[in-house]
Amino acid sequence: MTTTTTDLSQPRPDAAREPATGFWASYGRAWLHTPGSALYLLAVFVLAMISISLLASLFWTSVGLLILVIGLPLMVLTLLIARGLGVADRFMLQLTGLPRIAEPEWNRDAPTSTGFWATLTRPVRNAHYWVYLVHGMIVTPIISTISFVITTVWLSVGLGGLTYWFWGMFLPSGAENGDWGQYVSGAMPWLFGGWDANAVEIVLYLVAGVVFTFTMPWVLGGLARGHHAVATGMLGRWKSDELAAEVRAEAAARGAAVHAEDVALRRLERDIHDGPQQRLVRLQMDLAALERRAEAGEADAAADLAREARGHAKAALDELRALSSGVAPPLLQDRGLAAALDALATSSPLWVQVEVDPAIDRAVSQEVARTVYFVVAELMTNTVKHAGASAATLRATLRRSTTGAPTHLDVWVVDNGRGGAVLSSGHGLEGLRERVAGLRGILVVQSPVGGPTSVGAHIPLTVAP
Repeated sequence: MTTTTTDLSQPRPDAAREPATGFWASYGRAWLHTPGSALYLLAVFVLAMISISLLASLFWTSVGLLILVIGLPLMVLTLLIARGLGVADRFMLQLTGLPRIAEPEWNRDAPTSTGFWATLTRPVRNAHYWVYLVHGMIVTPIISTISFVITTVWLSVGLGGLTYWFWGMFLPSGAENGDWGQYVSGAMPWLFGGWDANAVEIVLYLVAGVVFTFTMPWVLGGLARGHHAVATGMLGRWKSDELAAEVRAEAAARGAAVHAEDVALRRLERDIHDGPQQRLVRLQMDLAALERRAEAGEADAAADLAREARGHAKAALDELRALSSGVAPPLLQDRGLAAALDALATSSPLWVQVEVDPAIDRAVSQEVARTVYFVVAELMTNTVKHAGASAATLRATLRRSTTGAPTHLDVWVVDNGRGGAVLSSGHGLEGLRERVAGLRGILVVQSPVGGPTSVGAHIPLTVAP
């Protein structure tokens, strides 16, 4: 067995370079998103016209029919359509290159009841649906109309002015056809004196085209950012959504932890019943027989029984130590998770390569350390018993935020066995998944037939060390 320890906390030397700064660099980056912003500003106007016509007619019809049974389902349908149109708006905003708007919590107010009326009226009791309705029926038609007008003006003047020298020759000329170039040259002889009227028009259109085209990234980008700001406030997640998601995640983690502990206790009870308990019963019987032989004066037979009883006592003690080490080994309590994982690899009959970030002992709480140790011990046992592997890799690393604080613990056990491991109800990997879920983590199993098998536990570190 080969054991190595590496420090993975230092930044890589080939880290990405900082983007170029300066006016022209930022201006060039703004131009990269200008076509997408223009496409969004034109398309969202069409979506807004569809929204106001569809949602207004359906909503006011449903209000008028509320006295009848059909009014409530029609209102729910209106809210669902408003949600779909809002989602379409958020999806099209990705054309602008602006940050993606997070999905709201649509079931944040969902009751535990699953009856027909409770399910039907769920959108009515969710504030997000009403905000989406207001956005699609009132807000987005107003701002989309304004942005559409400005966008069409900037695109037509910018692109039309730059190309007027070409398509202007196909237009009729002369004073009777609105040839305004001669009036401009007459009004400003100090600038256009002696110029041909057509040349004056080409120059003025070209200047306007250059100005509008040069400012196009800022104007269209600003309009897109305005839409994005409104959509973030009305169509995105709220702070209360984060709290609701946190409560549900905590409840799910608590339920998974309780179930995992129940399964572990039942398994421990079964192991004690099948192992140490049977040996202790046999030890009790041997001691009773030893007492009878000693009273009868059969010294040799009593000595044999004493030796056999000692063997059963030693075996029971070994089994109890093995069971207790699976729960909380002394090494984990005394020297930390890194040393305990290294000891697991050392005691394995396989050749195990260990890659452990030495900072995990400072970043990981005792609760997380116990769960990780149990999961790794089970995975190593599975590797020996079921995988048919000859070597394995145990890797434990920390994921860090931009400030350098550890945010997640990633633990991988990779073997070169036959593969084919799956998460299925009632099996060992499912129990490990529930244990990890109890810490709001996830268990990832990648095990194609023929191997290799990679099992990873990814656990968030919510408590500061």
